[in-house]
Amino acid sequence: MLQTEPARHRFTVEEYRRMGELGFFTEDYRVELIRGDLVDMNPIGVPHMNCVTRLTHLFVERSSGRYFVSVQNPVAAADDSEPQPDFSLLRELSKTSAEGPPSKEKTLIAIEVSDTTLSYDRNVKLPLYAETGIPEAWIVDIKGKKIEVHSEPSPDGYKATRVFAAGEEVHSATVADLSVPVDEVMA
Repeated sequence: MLQTEPARHRFTVEEYRRMGELGFFTEDYRVELIRGDLVDMNPIGVPHMNCVTRLTHLFVERSSGRYFVSVQNPVAAADDSEPQPDFSLLRELSKTSAEGPPSKEKTLIAIEVSDTTLSYDRNVKLPLYAETGIPEAWIVDIKGKKIEVHSEPSPDGYKATRVFAAGEEVHSATVADLSVPVDEVMA
Protein backbone atom coordinates (compact mmCIF):
# COMPACT_ATOMS: atom_id res chain seq x y z
CA MET A 1 0.00 0.00 0.00
CA LEU A 2 1.31 3.46 -0.87
CA GLN A 3 1.73 6.01 1.85
CA THR A 4 -0.50 9.06 1.25
CA GLU A 5 1.37 11.41 3.57
CA PRO A 6 5.14 11.79 3.39
CA ALA A 7 6.98 10.49 6.42
CA ARG A 8 8.44 13.13 8.70
CA HIS A 9 11.62 12.76 10.64
CA ARG A 10 11.36 14.23 14.11
CA PHE A 11 14.65 15.20 15.71
CA THR A 12 15.77 14.78 19.29
CA VAL A 13 17.74 17.45 21.12
CA GLU A 14 20.80 15.19 20.89
CA GLU A 15 20.47 14.94 17.08
CA TYR A 16 19.82 18.69 16.80
CA ARG A 17 22.93 19.55 18.82
CA ARG A 18 25.00 17.08 16.82
CA MET A 19 23.89 18.73 13.56
CA GLY A 20 25.07 22.04 15.00
CA GLU A 21 28.43 20.56 15.98
CA LEU A 22 28.86 19.18 12.46
CA GLY A 23 28.25 22.62 10.95
CA PHE A 24 24.83 21.91 9.50
CA PHE A 25 23.66 25.33 10.71
CA THR A 26 25.72 28.39 9.84
CA GLU A 27 25.94 31.32 12.29
CA ASP A 28 23.27 33.14 10.29
CA TYR A 29 20.88 30.16 10.27
CA ARG A 30 18.25 30.98 12.89
CA VAL A 31 16.38 27.83 13.86
CA GLU A 32 15.02 26.25 17.03
CA LEU A 33 13.85 22.73 17.84
CA ILE A 34 10.17 22.59 18.84
CA ARG A 35 8.50 19.24 19.47
CA GLY A 36 10.93 17.46 17.13
CA ASP A 37 10.58 19.95 14.27
CA LEU A 38 13.23 22.40 13.10
CA VAL A 39 11.43 25.75 13.06
CA ASP A 40 12.81 28.78 11.24
CA MET A 41 12.89 31.83 13.45
CA ASN A 42 11.73 35.12 11.98
CA PRO A 43 14.33 37.77 11.16
CA ILE A 44 14.74 40.31 13.95
CA GLY A 45 13.02 43.55 13.01
CA VAL A 46 13.79 47.01 14.39
CA PRO A 47 10.88 47.16 16.92
CA HIS A 48 11.88 43.73 18.26
CA MET A 49 15.56 44.67 18.42
CA ASN A 50 14.86 47.93 20.27
CA CYS A 51 12.55 46.20 22.76
CA VAL A 52 15.14 43.48 23.48
CA THR A 53 17.81 46.15 24.01
CA ARG A 54 15.60 48.08 26.47
CA LEU A 55 14.63 44.92 28.35
CA THR A 56 18.27 43.80 28.56
CA HIS A 57 19.15 47.09 30.21
CA LEU A 58 16.19 46.94 32.61
CA PHE A 59 16.76 43.30 33.63
CA VAL A 60 20.50 43.71 34.19
CA GLU A 61 19.95 46.96 36.10
CA ARG A 62 17.41 45.28 38.40
CA SER A 63 19.20 41.96 38.87
CA SER A 64 21.39 42.95 41.85
CA GLY A 65 22.95 39.48 41.69
CA ARG A 66 19.58 37.73 42.19
CA TYR A 67 19.50 36.20 38.70
CA PHE A 68 21.45 35.99 35.45
CA VAL A 69 20.10 37.48 32.22
CA SER A 70 20.41 35.20 29.19
CA VAL A 71 19.53 36.85 25.86
CA GLN A 72 18.30 34.80 22.89
CA ASN A 73 19.88 31.56 24.11
CA PRO A 74 18.27 28.10 24.29
CA VAL A 75 16.67 26.49 27.32
CA ALA A 76 16.33 22.74 27.87
CA ALA A 77 12.63 21.98 27.53
CA ALA A 78 12.24 18.30 26.57
CA ASP A 79 13.98 15.49 24.70
CA ASP A 80 12.54 16.89 21.47
CA SER A 81 12.53 20.65 22.19
CA GLU A 82 15.13 23.33 22.71
CA PRO A 83 13.38 26.69 22.29
CA GLN A 84 15.26 29.97 22.20
CA PRO A 85 13.29 32.56 24.16
CA ASP A 86 14.29 36.18 23.77
CA PHE A 87 15.21 36.18 27.48
CA SER A 88 15.69 33.70 30.25
CA LEU A 89 16.22 34.84 33.80
CA LEU A 90 18.31 32.14 35.44
CA ARG A 91 18.98 31.11 39.05
CA GLU A 92 22.49 30.07 38.12
CA LEU A 93 24.72 29.56 35.11
CA SER A 94 25.93 26.21 33.83
CA LYS A 95 29.18 25.29 35.55
CA THR A 96 30.81 23.81 32.42
CA SER A 97 30.39 24.32 28.69
CA ALA A 98 29.50 20.62 28.36
CA GLU A 99 26.50 20.97 30.68
CA GLY A 100 24.24 22.35 27.95
CA PRO A 101 21.42 24.89 28.10
CA PRO A 102 19.83 25.73 31.45
CA SER A 103 17.24 23.30 32.77
CA LYS A 104 13.81 24.15 34.13
CA GLU A 105 15.35 24.03 37.61
CA LYS A 106 17.73 26.85 36.66
CA THR A 107 15.19 28.90 34.69
CA LEU A 108 13.07 31.38 36.62
CA ILE A 109 11.36 33.13 33.71
CA ALA A 110 11.22 32.65 29.92
CA ILE A 111 10.32 35.79 27.96
CA GLU A 112 9.19 36.13 24.36
CA VAL A 113 9.17 39.50 22.62
CA SER A 114 6.36 39.26 20.07
CA ASP A 115 6.27 41.57 17.11
CA THR A 116 5.24 39.28 14.24
CA THR A 117 5.11 36.02 16.23
CA LEU A 118 2.36 36.60 18.81
CA SER A 119 0.17 33.65 17.80
CA TYR A 120 3.14 31.27 17.65
CA ASP A 121 4.49 32.46 21.00
CA ARG A 122 1.08 32.09 22.68
CA ASN A 123 -0.05 28.84 21.11
CA VAL A 124 3.21 26.90 20.68
CA LYS A 125 5.97 28.22 22.91
CA LEU A 126 3.93 29.24 25.97
CA PRO A 127 2.36 25.76 26.39
CA LEU A 128 5.81 24.20 25.95
CA TYR A 129 7.26 26.38 28.73
CA ALA A 130 4.34 25.43 31.00
CA GLU A 131 4.69 21.70 30.28
CA THR A 132 8.41 21.99 30.96
CA GLY A 133 7.65 23.48 34.37
CA ILE A 134 9.28 26.87 33.87
CA PRO A 135 7.73 28.83 36.76
CA GLU A 136 6.88 31.95 34.78
CA ALA A 137 6.69 33.12 31.16
CA TRP A 138 6.15 36.59 29.78
CA ILE A 139 4.90 37.62 26.37
CA VAL A 140 5.82 41.16 25.43
CA ASP A 141 3.21 42.12 22.84
CA ILE A 142 4.84 45.01 20.96
CA LYS A 143 1.88 45.81 18.72
CA GLY A 144 -0.65 45.53 21.57
CA LYS A 145 1.66 47.53 23.88
CA LYS A 146 1.10 45.14 26.76
CA ILE A 147 2.95 42.46 28.69
CA GLU A 148 1.39 39.17 29.75
CA VAL A 149 2.79 37.39 32.80
CA HIS A 150 1.90 33.69 32.98
CA SER A 151 2.59 31.68 36.14
CA GLU A 152 1.62 28.45 37.93
CA PRO A 153 2.73 26.00 35.21
CA SER A 154 0.94 22.70 34.65
CA PRO A 155 0.84 20.08 31.87
CA ASP A 156 -2.27 21.91 30.59
CA GLY A 157 -0.67 25.35 30.46
CA TYR A 158 -0.19 28.22 32.89
CA LYS A 159 -3.04 28.57 35.36
CA ALA A 160 -2.57 32.27 36.17
CA THR A 161 -2.28 35.17 33.74
CA ARG A 162 -1.93 38.87 34.44
CA VAL A 163 -1.82 41.54 31.74
CA PHE A 164 -0.07 44.88 32.17
CA ALA A 165 -0.68 47.85 29.84
CA ALA A 166 0.68 51.35 29.29
CA GLY A 167 1.07 53.30 32.51
CA GLU A 168 1.41 50.12 34.58
CA GLU A 169 4.37 48.33 36.09
CA VAL A 170 4.90 44.64 35.39
CA HIS A 171 5.49 42.58 38.55
CA SER A 172 7.02 39.12 38.41
CA ALA A 173 5.14 36.34 40.14
CA THR A 174 8.41 34.44 40.66
CA VAL A 175 11.25 36.89 41.26
CA ALA A 176 10.68 39.02 44.36
CA ASP A 177 10.83 42.77 43.76
CA LEU A 178 11.29 42.41 39.99
CA SER A 179 9.22 45.02 38.22
CA VAL A 180 9.54 46.95 34.97
CA PRO A 181 7.39 49.82 33.70
CA VAL A 182 5.51 48.90 30.51
CA ASP A 183 6.16 52.39 29.12
CA GLU A 184 9.95 51.89 29.40
CA VAL A 185 9.73 48.55 27.61
CA MET A 186 7.52 49.88 24.81
CA ALA A 187 9.22 53.30 24.42
